[in-house]
Amino acid sequence: MEKIASFKIDHTRLLRGIYVSRKDYLEGGDVVTTFDIRMKLPNREPAVSQSALHTIEHLAATYLRNHKQWGDKIIYWGPMGCCTGNYLLLKGDLESHDIVPLMQELFHWVSEFDGEIPGANAHDCGNYMLNNLPMAKWEARKYYIEVLQNIQPENLVYPED
Repeated sequence: MEKIASFKIDHTRLLRGIYVSRKDYLEGGDVVTTFDIRMKLPNREPAVSQSALHTIEHLAATYLRNHKQWGDKIIYWGPMGCCTGNYLLLKGDLESHDIVPLMQELFHWVSEFDGEIPGANAHDCGNYMLNNLPMAKWEARKYYIEVLQNIQPENLVYPED
């Protein structure tokens, strides 16, 4: 079987950042852009805990789908299996720099969130007890301050082979 594109990225050189993972061109001319929202250096620093990543998922999905400018373009927000970041799927032919302000706004909001985690109850979620708001806020703040506030070109384009 041929290796998929995301497994061809050199994860030993991948930085934290915002990357276009793929673009899908649909019938009718629509485009779906998949973003790699990489919060951790793969294999070089501890991954985000499952409970913090789950909380970030609940907060980010809720925030993004309710966003006045971007809400109708959001297809999906969800965690990576390796727990080093998230995937964001958006309608449109977009580049990493297009969503930097949105990611800055989102991660700042998550880092400051105070209240009940949306959907974190037995009725709304399949594993509602797997949440950790303090760690989600800590991880969001770390990513916001260390990466998003002063994002560089090397944090917006996958490393070349």
